Amino acid sequence: MTEKQRIKQLEKEAKAEAKRLKEIERTEAMMVYERRFRDREYICGIDEVGRGPLAGPVVACAVILPKDELILYLNDSKKLSEKKREMLCEVIMEKAVSVGIGMASPARIDEINILQATYEAMREAIGSLTVRPDILLNDAVTIPEVPIAQVPIIGGDGKSVSIAAASIVAKVTRDRMMVEYAKEYPGYAFEKNKGYGTKAHIEGLKTYGPCEIHRRSFIGHFVDV
Repeated sequence: MTEKQRIKQLEKEAKAEAKRLKEIERTEAMMVYERRFRDREYICGIDEVGRGPLAGPVVACAVILPKDELILYLNDSKKLSEKKREMLCEVIMEKAVSVGIGMASPARIDEINILQATYEAMREAIGSLTVRPDILLNDAVTIPEVPIAQVPIIGGDGKSVSIAAASIVAKVTRDRMMVEYAKEYPGYAFEKNKGYGTKAHIEGLKTYGPCEIHRRSFIGHFVDV
């Protein structure tokens, strides 16, 4: 390696280290609530995905992260690329103390409304954890019928690493489900829109009518139900 190449390599390494340190600083800034409640053994972040789509379930996730390890790049799942979400989901599943998933079907959403179905999915996610949380950090909501202390945080998936982790796992879980549903119910482009009301989805809905996973209470503006 020439002197010029060596200098270039050192500059590259210095830039990478500066970037890593900046990410550590950003991640630590998202641990305000985790530090506030550090006396609690199990701090659980909760978030959901899928309240707005015309089709598919609403999926909730509860995540208890380890206190002794910093997982970098956690953020609101909507701000991350699909590749980054997939990578982080694997890391979270590997390193988390516990992860719980809950969901409510389209039929259940139609039966009790999307808000109550979301609460139900969140309670299921909490119930499927392998340890009982000491405190819940929720993205914006207070979940009824849960006898555990709760802290609702508006925009929590961008302010708490625990909630961010839950948002990522919930998003990846639901997206994978919708890709599989696309094979079973072609014509709606579920693999691309994940059930949201895109032009292609609405065109498919008008052409083929609703399928088994459409939320009847959501699609009345587009087709007769």
